[in-house]
Amino acid sequence: MTVSAVVVSHGHAAELERSLPALASQVDELVVVSNVPGSVGSVPTGARVLENERPHTFAANLNRGIAETHGTFVLVANPDAVPEPGAVHALVDFAAGRPRCGIAGPQMRYADGAWQPSRRRFPTVSGTLVRRTPLRLVPRLREQRAHYLLDERPTEPVPADWLLGAFLLQRRELLDELGGWDGGFRHYGEDIDLCYRAAKAGWERWYVPDAVVRHDYAAVVDKRFLTRHTLWHARGMLRFVRKHPERLLALR
Repeated sequence: MTVSAVVVSHGHAAELERSLPALASQVDELVVVSNVPGSVGSVPTGARVLENERPHTFAANLNRGIAETHGTFVLVANPDAVPEPGAVHALVDFAAGRPRCGIAGPQMRYADGAWQPSRRRFPTVSGTLVRRTPLRLVPRLREQRAHYLLDERPTEPVPADWLLGAFLLQRRELLDELGGWDGGFRHYGEDIDLCYRAAKAGWERWYVPDAVVRHDYAAVVDKRFLTRHTLWHARGMLRFVRKHPERLLALR
């Protein structure tokens, strides 16, 4: 089975210097979408660069890149996500053995090797309120720990509600069925939406810890309460709720 990779860069040429060589050696096809001028420097041999005439949303750029590829599986990766050797193979090997596995995500680790919570629960009303207010500063708050599954460190593949969109393997059949990513999300919530639509359509989402990816993960909205990213995140969650109003019934 062939694997195509799509990476979207919005001024992240420096990060690509590390991530693209590690990724290119593990996939059959690599497309990099340059969202603004200067977003891409040198690329590995065989990689293609798509230059935008004007900026688009992250999800819209993913759809553009996906449309230019042909692999059975499509891997989307952030510029700051660096797969360790064998990571992509581990994801593909697992997904290939489960025909209804539409999305598979790796174990994420910060640059210093610390574990990163990339497998998460679908949003709930109380959990979202906690994460986006000073309540998140309360140590060991149940809603925080439950959303990020902080008390679980699986060593074998386990099902997931949704997985952080920084490095996701997707079956092309799933993308075709769902119509791809929702380009209406500006920057946050598109990965939750994709996984939620996949779940509603009967596709499985799996966390595969044998695949390891180093991810710098700025987590801007988790570090400051009032920035433009906070607004973008709020807009993303409002769009998610408008599309899936039944989530308002998931209180806890």
